[in-house]
Amino acid sequence: MRPAERAASLLLALAAVFAVDLAHADELQPFEASYHWIWHGMTVAASTVTLARAADDTWHYSSKSEPRGIGRAFSERPRQMSVLRVTPHGVQPLSYDADDGTGSSKRTVKLRFDWQTQRVTGIYEEAPIDLGLKDDVQDDSSVQVALMEALLRGVTPSHFTLVDKTGLREYRYAREGEATLATALGRIPTVIYRSERANSPRVTRFWCAPQQGYVPLRVEQKRGDDVQWTMEITQLRRE
Repeated sequence: MRPAERAASLLLALAAVFAVDLAHADELQPFEASYHWIWHGMTVAASTVTLARAADDTWHYSSKSEPRGIGRAFSERPRQMSVLRVTPHGVQPLSYDADDGTGSSKRTVKLRFDWQTQRVTGIYEEAPIDLGLKDDVQDDSSVQVALMEALLRGVTPSHFTLVDKTGLREYRYAREGEATLATALGRIPTVIYRSERANSPRVTRFWCAPQQGYVPLRVEQKRGDDVQWTMEITQLRRE
């Protein structure tokens, strides 16, 4: 084989390897991530979120939070589980369960999504739910996976609609820019996305890492100029 032919063959081989890597990088992958919740400079909880594949197109996304210090005085839903399906057009939630570990109905959520009848039914903190579905409807957990999955497909979603005890609420999403974030994992390039509900003073920002499957490394919610809380990643394991 001539040198030029050998070089061409090597380039083709490398291109094939890179094509496989890029295709794999564009797919949703299981992961486990741990975060510290920070409120006014104090760590008030430690959370672990896990995305696991249950079947070819079905996934489990769960989170568990342990309050720390003053965080024990806060009301929260420390246990959440969303079962969802990943379709060619995005994420469809199938069920969502959340509670505070005490059995209190005031903090319990149980939702079931029937995409054949286009209805979501259940209970959201003692409020009965029976609503029509739209393609962009998500629950409080599945929306995080829906954002990552859309970004992996090269799509920045313009909005998602969430179910809560008052009905369906639309949240707008937009890309704000890029930043290299100093984290417990090192300095990592991120893309910043903004989420907000119409006429609400609260804005949530996500620092998502493209090299890590768009897993958020930081999440921050502000009300006006006041930072209400921040999540900072401490560990990340991807399969």
